Amino acid sequence: MDWERLPTINTSRLSLRSISAEDVDDFYTIYSNLEVMRYWSTPPLANKDAASKLINEIRDGFARRELLKWGIALLTDDTLIGTVTLFHPDFTHRRAEIGYALGRAHWRQGYMRETLRAVLDYAFSVLDLHRIEADVDPRNTASVRTLERLGFQREGYLRERWQVNGEIQDALFYGLLRPDWEAANNSTYNDYA
Repeated sequence: MDWERLPTINTSRLSLRSISAEDVDDFYTIYSNLEVMRYWSTPPLANKDAASKLINEIRDGFARRELLKWGIALLTDDTLIGTVTLFHPDFTHRRAEIGYALGRAHWRQGYMRETLRAVLDYAFSVLDLHRIEADVDPRNTASVRTLERLGFQREGYLRERWQVNGEIQDALFYGLLRPDWEAANNSTYNDYA
């Protein structure tokens, strides 16, 4: 892994790329939306200054080798529509956690599944990871379905794990192993720049 710059991953409709200061308006639109943030472990962003600060924190997290966070952009016009993150990478034990968010206007168009397939392929084939983990609110049925369709297995249920805006939330833990991914998928997203 070259930690000098986040690689760009292209799919048929999307470019998974670095998030820059120029993306602040789109980033804020995504992370301030109550529906998008409903099952997130943090509250919605309060303003564009908070969005700018978070973009800087993402850049710093990459520099510290704590996360790889891609912006999901449409190939047609480079508009940022979401994010996907591999965080807490542990290259000794060859595992990482995955998280994602998609702007409300882009739900139910297959963008997240396309994104996750590309990032999982990258994680297993380029980063040589063995295990990817996901933590999802059990009420987020769309996210649960997406993970299960990609081959993630439910591994645990943690009661009252998160407290966000005064609300207590449970968590489902999912895991995906490289051999299971390879058995079910051919590497179709190998356009890494």
